[in-house]
Amino acid sequence: MRHVLTIFDLTTEEIEQIFSITEDLKTKFLKGVREQLLPGRSIALLFEKPSLRTRVSFETAIMHLGGGSLFLGKDVGWGERESTADFAQVLGQYIDALVCRAKCHRRVEELAQYSQCPIINGLTDLAHPCQALADLYTLREKHGKLRGLKLAYVGDANNVARSLAEASARLGVRFAIAAPPRYQFDAEFVDKLRVEAPDFNFLSTADPREAVRGAVGVYTDVWASMGQEAEQAERAKAFADYQVNSALMKCADPDACFLHCLPARRGQEVTDEVMDGPQSAVIQQAGNRMHVQKGLLAWLLGAMDAK
Repeated sequence: MRHVLTIFDLTTEEIEQIFSITEDLKTKFLKGVREQLLPGRSIALLFEKPSLRTRVSFETAIMHLGGGSLFLGKDVGWGERESTADFAQVLGQYIDALVCRAKCHRRVEELAQYSQCPIINGLTDLAHPCQALADLYTLREKHGKLRGLKLAYVGDANNVARSLAEASARLGVRFAIAAPPRYQFDAEFVDKLRVEAPDFNFLSTADPREAVRGAVGVYTDVWASMGQEAEQAERAKAFADYQVNSALMKCADPDACFLHCLPARRGQEVTDEVMDGPQSAVIQQAGNRMHVQKGLLAWLLGAMDAK
């Protein structure tokens, strides 16, 4: 049984396989072909948090592949009406894969412990692997390769940043993060990066200009994520010097693209000039959520092996 709870659940070779399937399916899609690799297969989306891109991209992805989806909200009683063991074992008999968007990472780990079907992390407080896969795929589309390139992340070392670092480590991308010291990766996570990828080229700095220097991808996210709304004012003050604007983009590689997982707080972490400018790849990036998740589902459910 394979689960994708973090990027480190995948090897470099497996990510490359997913990207290869993605490229094939996206090329066909742009020609009007929706190859139905998963007819009759079903996925469920179990969400504790609101979603636009994750929900719609997964629902559309499985539909294009010939399968169907079920959206499971609070009414199913996850963690309330019965034990996680009972819930996961029963649900796993009905569906082929479960996409879970949870407030706490421990919750998806518990599901994976008991589930009889693959669990895909659709976002937790510690990881957003599907987002990072789409991000690195987009960077590869923009620049033709990944290994040896530099990706800079400016902002809070949140779940998105962690998954980006993990994906960069797996794919040979140089990764730099700029944030105030209080909002950097914790030592335990940095140690894990070093264990998983001893040769990982990783920079942590408080200087955003240093982080983006030479980067071909400049990434940011909101300063206060879902569940941190009470910290908004404090974080806005702490990150005031970390806005991605035209001046900061000029410190990056001339061909650098701008990336954001969305939704964005325009005028805070990024300016309209950058979001809507010629270097912005945010719409392409968002569209690739669907394409990469098609590749992930096809790989995870073995459709390509059955062809």
